[in-house]
Amino acid sequence: MKKSILRFGLVVGVVVLAGAAVFALTTQPQTAAAEADGVDLTVYNSNIALVKESRRFDLEKGVNQVNVTDVPSAILPETVYFRSLTDPDAVVLEQNYEYDIVGSQKLLEKYIDLPISVVTQDGTTYEGTLLSGANDVILQDEEGGVQIIKFDQIRQYSFPALPDGLITRPTLVWMVDATQAGEHDAEIAYLTHGLNWQADYVLMLAKDSKSMDLNGWVTLDNRSGTTYKDARLKLVAGDINRVPSGLGGGGDMMMVEKAMPAAAPRVEQREFFEYHLYEVTRPVTIKDNQTKQVEFVTATDVPAEKIFVYDGSIPYYPRGPVFDPGFGMTGATKVNVRLTFNTGEKGVDAQLPRGTVRMYQADVDGSPLLIGEDFIDHTPKGEDVTLTIGDAFDLVGERKQTDFQRIGEKVIEETYEIELRNQKESEDVEIRVVEHLSRGTDWEIVSASPEGFEKTDSNTIVWTVPVPAKGKATVTYTVRYSF
Repeated sequence: MKKSILRFGLVVGVVVLAGAAVFALTTQPQTAAAEADGVDLTVYNSNIALVKESRRFDLEKGVNQVNVTDVPSAILPETVYFRSLTDPDAVVLEQNYEYDIVGSQKLLEKYIDLPISVVTQDGTTYEGTLLSGANDVILQDEEGGVQIIKFDQIRQYSFPALPDGLITRPTLVWMVDATQAGEHDAEIAYLTHGLNWQADYVLMLAKDSKSMDLNGWVTLDNRSGTTYKDARLKLVAGDINRVPSGLGGGGDMMMVEKAMPAAAPRVEQREFFEYHLYEVTRPVTIKDNQTKQVEFVTATDVPAEKIFVYDGSIPYYPRGPVFDPGFGMTGATKVNVRLTFNTGEKGVDAQLPRGTVRMYQADVDGSPLLIGEDFIDHTPKGEDVTLTIGDAFDLVGERKQTDFQRIGEKVIEETYEIELRNQKESEDVEIRVVEHLSRGTDWEIVSASPEGFEKTDSNTIVWTVPVPAKGKATVTYTVRYSF
């Protein structure tokens, strides 16, 4: 279909190809935005980002409509901020976010009770007033006859004009009263959902499991609905408090933006308020629907320790006195394998943002094999990190209650025996045996073998037990509860 533009009026022809959803449009007013001079992008690891752009507009003196079309579809419109740097006296009279995007279904909705024409797959043309376009297209001709055309039979729709209010992409619209004409440098800032990041770590454990190498990658995911070209990228690690959506988000956005310092080299780490900030010091283009990775930390030959843990009891939860003799039996036999290291100067020497750690170790031929993965929370520099690798195949724990006595109305004694078995051919191991004293808070260990246990909190005791290769070891203890 041809488009006709008349000297004193405008007629817009719209053709929709049902299979390809192609639109031939002459549409909205031209955007006043001519150039984008750069974008500052600050991404938080809570599915939100702060976008600040510098743009140049050609404005007339007086009231202007300013349109910006290349904005994310996940924008939070209540947080948008616009000001002219060239004309500080310019006044924003209105601010709107238009998101009624053109599409075949939208056009059908707008053309209810208006004339359209439809061409089916066999080339037949139907014209009439559109009564419905919800499930099938229902047309009424001039004589009052009604035609029902199935969607899958339609090859082409024709509409006489584009209805008011439909646009081809999300658009920010301002009504700006400028006191001077010419080119204006302007600043635009807003928050948007759909941008998120987390840290992903690759940990290579040495063959003796006593040291490791660590590489940390920023994994940035863009589902916001637009591309950010040559962005100055900052990433904030930490848990920020946010007001629920719709309750005054705009004020928070500008406060954060004013606090942001300017850029500096590669991926630079620094403290920012009570969080940590990572700045990529070269321009980065983040495409829509793209996942991008940037390395931000590298550490080699970090001291590490592999530990085995058998925890076959029930953790303590305050619940009052428990007199059931069978309480606390889990039947667990797995011995857990964990890895510990430190983030201080003699370790990784860096703070670690929240993320997933994937652990590898080299096989006899040198090829790395995945041995486990775990998730860490934000970890400051100087702290210990404990990762769960998995369960040891050749180690077994067995816990059983060997005695239970109610020796008074409010006094209980019970005895447990924990047997540890090491089926490794030639490797002696140490296993940490964790026991949670879960019946109550007032307890006393009457007897224990071995005696050297550690009290790690008010309801937990731990033994470190050596178990020889192809051998076994036993822990027994009696605990008295008073209620």
